[in-house]
Amino acid sequence: MLPAMRTSPLRRPHGFTLIEVLLVVTIMGLVALIGICELQHFLDRIATRDAVRDAGAEVARARDEAVALHTPVSLRVDTTAATLELLARGTSFGRMALGDAHGVALSTTRDSIVFDVRGLGYGLANLTLVARRGGSSDTLVVSRLGRVRY
Repeated sequence: MLPAMRTSPLRRPHGFTLIEVLLVVTIMGLVALIGICELQHFLDRIATRDAVRDAGAEVARARDEAVALHTPVSLRVDTTAATLELLARGTSFGRMALGDAHGVALSTTRDSIVFDVRGLGYGLANLTLVARRGGSSDTLVVSRLGRVRY
């Protein structure tokens, strides 16, 4: 026969108490919450940066189209719909919905840019376009000569 196992009254059973488990779960929840907030801020920064880069590409396209078509081309900014629209001879030939594509809101110092047949802007000073999402924002500045600065 096997000898009977003796258990010491001082010996604790294996496992965790409810308080220990709750403490670990609470700490894990706080770390996850901090990580989710940082991830959201990171995604907002990416969205605003991409929206500004897309807007810069659209400004360059407007300038190039003015030279190629030998006609003035305007780029209109609709801040309520967060869109950019290219117009030549009163006809729209391009539209970029930055609000739908990147989830940003736009604000600007002017509502349009017009490039002449040489690709130079006329009737405007510097245009500043700001894209915002969450707590992040990014800025695009277009000079009178059509130069884009991020």
